[in-house]
Amino acid sequence: MGLLTIGAFAKASRLSPKALRLYDELGLLTPARVDPVTGYRLYAPEQLDEARLVAWLRRLGMPLARIRHVRALDGAAAAQEIRAFWARAEAETAARRDLAAFLIDHLSRKDPAMTPTPTPLAEPLEIRYAALSDTGLVRESNQDTAYAGARLLAVADGFGHGGAPAGAAAIDALKPLETDGFAAGSLLNALEDAVERADIAVRGVREDEAGTTLTAMLWTGSQLALVHIGDSRAYVLRDGELFQVTHDHTVVQSMVDEGRLSPEEAASHPQRSLLIRALGAGEAATPDLRLHDARPGDRYLLCSDGLTTVVPTDDIRQVITTADGPERAVRELVALANRCGGPDNVSCVVADVVPAPGPQAPAARAM
Repeated sequence: MGLLTIGAFAKASRLSPKALRLYDELGLLTPARVDPVTGYRLYAPEQLDEARLVAWLRRLGMPLARIRHVRALDGAAAAQEIRAFWARAEAETAARRDLAAFLIDHLSRKDPAMTPTPTPLAEPLEIRYAALSDTGLVRESNQDTAYAGARLLAVADGFGHGGAPAGAAAIDALKPLETDGFAAGSLLNALEDAVERADIAVRGVREDEAGTTLTAMLWTGSQLALVHIGDSRAYVLRDGELFQVTHDHTVVQSMVDEGRLSPEEAASHPQRSLLIRALGAGEAATPDLRLHDARPGDRYLLCSDGLTTVVPTDDIRQVITTADGPERAVRELVALANRCGGPDNVSCVVADVVPAPGPQAPAARAM
């Protein structure tokens, strides 16, 4: 078969002549020959596979500059690049989905039409909390940071040469939430601003490839607002059941979500700690945002993966269920991780939701 005109090639490749001219100008798909008299572009039939690959990558939403990079790679490397691009695209889609859910919940609470009848005043609540971070038995230094205050609970797991200052910088950027006043309706903006400050702070750490996970909860008096990015985790113990309220932002977790790995296979996968979202290090920095209605008796756990990768969930549940108070709970969880080998830094924050003490009745006067 001879050379194909641009019209015939466009029809066969399902690309428009306009797209083919653009791809030629960008060096993505150069014609086999250009007629010196008419300037018509002519294509070889064997170029159809290249054209279809470009069309498929465009349908994935891949930018043209990245397509040019993919086409310069061999088959295995190109496949890996496409896999990485799609993992990032799925992470961004998941982040938008979580943000939509947060907005729906947040705005529904502000809509008077959603609560047509007055509700009785809720019982005033407060949190009691403790935090503990430990180097573990193998690592030489601790790159984790754990923090617990009257309003802010947070765990950060730094990585790279500047992992420790990166994690500390992220949590320091959130600490103004402890004292800043903001209206209930501006909660989303306050969280977004705080995460933006945290990301800027982490990128300001002058170390190559420094980054951090961040899992934090802000106590509002009746709710806990969650900010989460990376593979540290948050759990809630309610009515004797332990629920994970965060979703790991890892390549392996995305493979589990797609059905390509079982949870059991994921637990021992060599890339189980490879993040697709984090603060700093060039990763996508869009966090999950959620609201959790608190109930008296709830116990929340925030922890780095130094706990969850070595301690079975049933053992974590046992400690969280039976430990008397947050201080004892964090000590027992860290000790449990170290009894399991302590291969990584481990950090835990535990907070109990309890009724706030009411005003004391005035003392009776003697008659």
